[in-house]
Amino acid sequence: MTKSKLLLLLMFGVSVSKAQKVAYTEFDLKNGLHVVLHQDHSAPVVAVSVMYHVGSKDEIPNRTGFAHFFEHLLFEGSDNIKRGEFMKIVSSNGGQNNANTSQDRTFYYEVFPSNQLETGLWLESERMYHPVINQIGVKTQNEVVKEEKRLRVDNQPYGNFLTEVMKRVFSKHQYNWVPIGSMDHLDAATLEEFIAFNKKYYTPKNAVLVIAGDIEIEKTKTLVDNYFSEIPSGQKIERTVIKEDPITTEIIDTAYDNNIQIPAIMTAYRTPGMTNKESLALELASNVLSTGASSRMYKKMVDDKKNALQVGCFNYSLEDYGAYITYALPNSGARLDTLLKDMDDEIVKLQNELISQNDFTKIMNQYENDYISKNDKMLGVAENLADGYTFFNKNTNHLNEELQDIRKITREDIQNVVKKYLNKNQRVVLYYLPKK
Repeated sequence: MTKSKLLLLLMFGVSVSKAQKVAYTEFDLKNGLHVVLHQDHSAPVVAVSVMYHVGSKDEIPNRTGFAHFFEHLLFEGSDNIKRGEFMKIVSSNGGQNNANTSQDRTFYYEVFPSNQLETGLWLESERMYHPVINQIGVKTQNEVVKEEKRLRVDNQPYGNFLTEVMKRVFSKHQYNWVPIGSMDHLDAATLEEFIAFNKKYYTPKNAVLVIAGDIEIEKTKTLVDNYFSEIPSGQKIERTVIKEDPITTEIIDTAYDNNIQIPAIMTAYRTPGMTNKESLALELASNVLSTGASSRMYKKMVDDKKNALQVGCFNYSLEDYGAYITYALPNSGARLDTLLKDMDDEIVKLQNELISQNDFTKIMNQYENDYISKNDKMLGVAENLADGYTFFNKNTNHLNEELQDIRKITREDIQNVVKKYLNKNQRVVLYYLPKK
C-alpha cells in the first residue's frame, strides 16, 4: 500500500462493500446512553461519533440559533481540557474532527487511527460530562458564529434562499427558521440560558454514541463503560409536534438578495417527514425531474430551450415535515414566469403519465449508487446508524432496510405522490431578486 493511499484511509475512513449488510452491536448504559458498535478491520481507522437529538426545532422563537451555537460552544473545553486544546489534541494524535447541526439533530465526530480509539472516547465523554460553559467561551463563539453567518449566509449569493422559503412554508412549526438562527437572539441570551439548554439536551438520554471501524467489540464495550457510565442521565425530552394547517391557496411572494445579479424563481411544497415512505417516492421524483444531464427539467430548459442556467428540485426531508423545492435561474434574459411554467409542465406530465420502465430502472440504479456512497466510509456508516436510532423509532437497522424500502416503490407510487403533494394550490412561489 502506498503512503498516500494509507494517508487517505487514515483521514477519511474505509470503503464498505457494495450493498453489503452492515453488522453492528448495540446496548444501553445504565444512564440511558445508547451505544452502537460496528467492527471493520479492513483498515486501521475508527470513527467515534455522538448524535444528540437536538436541533433548531427545539429552540423557542425568541432564542433561535442555540443548537448551532452549541455545535461551536462544546469545542471550548471541559474541566480536563483547556480552552483551545480540543482540536489540538485531535490533530496531534493523527485525527480529524468536526460537527454539524440540522433542524433535528447535532452530530459530533472524530476519525482517528484505530490505536487512538480511547482518545476519541475520552474527548466525547468530556464534552458530554462536564463542558466548561462560561462568559469567555460564549463571547468567543458568538463572534465565530457571526463570522460564519456573514460568510455562508449574509454575503453568499442565494445564501438566504432557504431562510426565505422556510418561513413561508411553515407558519407555526419551528422549521419556520433555519439552524443559523438570529444573532440578535444570541446577543440577548444570558449565560444561565445557555447552561440550561446544555443541561436539558446534551445528555446520555438524548444521545446515541456510535463507534465504527477497526475495533474489538468486547474491549470497546469496556472502554465505553469506563468513560460514559458515570455521566448523569439527564431528563427525558418530551416533544409535541406542532401541526401546520394545510396550504390550500398558492402563496406568491418576493424576496431580495444584495449578493446576486441573476434572479431566480423558486417553489416550495410542504411534504411528509423523513420516516414517511412517501418521502422516498418524492426523492425518486426529484431524480426523474432534475438529477443529471438527462433528467427532464435539465434537458428541456438547459439543453434544448437554453432558457435556464440552472434548474433543479429536491425533497428537503426533515423529521416532522419536509419541503419539496424547485428552482431555476434564467439564461439570456428569459422571463421567470416562463421558467416557472416549464417546471410546472414537467411536474404535470409526471402527474399524468407513468415514467417509462427504462427511466424507472435508471433512477433506481442512481439511488442504489447514492446509498452505497453514503456508506462508503466509516464516518458515513456511523452517522447512518445514528440516524436510524434517532429518527426511525430507535431502529438502528434502518440502515440495512433502506434499500429494501426503496425497491418496494413502484412507478405508480411516484406518480401518486406527485399528484398528492405537488399542486399549485399547495405551494409557495418565490421570486428571488437582486436588491434594488
